[in-house]
Amino acid sequence: MPKYRVRAYTEGGDLIEDVMEAPSLNDLVERIREKGYHFINAEEVTEKRVEREERGVPKRGRFTFLQRVSDRDISLFCRQLGAMVNAGVGIIDALEIVADQMPNRKLAQATAEVAKDVSEGMSLSEAMSKRQDVFPELVINLVAVGEETGELDTALMRASEYYEKIAMIKSKIKSASFYPAFVLVVATVIVTGILYFLVPTFAEIYEGFGASLPLPTQVLINMSNALRENILYFVLFVVAFSVAFRYVYKRSYAFRKGVHRFMLRLPKFGDLIVKSAMAKFSRTMATLFASGVSIERALEVAGKVTGNLVIKEAVDRVQKEVTEGQTMWGSMEKTGQFPKLIVAMVKVGEETGRLDEMLDTIARFYEDEVDRTVEGLITLIEPMLIVILGTIVGGILIALYLPIFKIGELIK
Repeated sequence: MPKYRVRAYTEGGDLIEDVMEAPSLNDLVERIREKGYHFINAEEVTEKRVEREERGVPKRGRFTFLQRVSDRDISLFCRQLGAMVNAGVGIIDALEIVADQMPNRKLAQATAEVAKDVSEGMSLSEAMSKRQDVFPELVINLVAVGEETGELDTALMRASEYYEKIAMIKSKIKSASFYPAFVLVVATVIVTGILYFLVPTFAEIYEGFGASLPLPTQVLINMSNALRENILYFVLFVVAFSVAFRYVYKRSYAFRKGVHRFMLRLPKFGDLIVKSAMAKFSRTMATLFASGVSIERALEVAGKVTGNLVIKEAVDRVQKEVTEGQTMWGSMEKTGQFPKLIVAMVKVGEETGRLDEMLDTIARFYEDEVDRTVEGLITLIEPMLIVILGTIVGGILIALYLPIFKIGELIK
């Protein structure tokens, strides 16, 4: 008879987890509910796995705090929950089903805890706000509006579409940066390998020539000797620099802002970062504003998702001035951080009362711009990196073989 690991809440609200036998999952669920327990989920386990856990071997997925909840996970959560609410499934049952089916265990556990809080009388948005390390602020705001308007399913579907599009934008950015980073790492490994292993072999051969080596060859041999003698210090320096940079980046707001400002000034990549930030800003504003969230609150949330502190501060200034009664487009123009196209379209949206439509148009435009910019960058970077890598490796090989061209002279 199959065994299942069961998670449920007792009538007193205590969480229990046990291994039980049952002919099928349906029979198990029925038995749990007959006892008066609140069923959360069940997972079939093998005999060997049960024995390993009884001996104290950690099970997979136990350390959920190490897991990361991605944008696609949130999109899947919102889509499934929204579909079930739209189909007439009760919110508690819907949350339990989503928790049982969610592949991300951290999100599944948080969803099960939300289901418990909702069953005890708490609203869905309040229960989710207790777990802001899992559920983003934008989702919580949309759920709150959906509860107030009675359109929770619509709000959840909007959140699902939003996070799907944000995930696509981030994926495009990663694809644009992955290729050059990968080639840079491979080039570093190849050059280091040549200097550490290959060059010393040629240096030993050239020592018996009894003649001075060409300048490029001598420089290359000196670099190889320096690398071999100080390889440990070099590795320690790289590790220490990486750790120090990460520490300062996390702790110092001024340093982090400086890095973000520098990234905006990078050729080509800076343009991609701006377009990505504008796409996320516009999509967030369009989603929240169309759902009934106030423009001040929407600006507050939108600033946090831009991904760049320079642009975030500009959004914060806009939010402050809009709260004081100024127009959104005028405040955006003052910051100097928003492209003229966005300012012009927001102005039209405010004057015609169709701001949500204009923001959606801006979002779609910049999402397409991100796609085109990424494709252009990859097309441009690929041949450039090949030429750079070929030049470096080719230069090293030429420097190594230059003395061989003089062997005839040395023999004479």
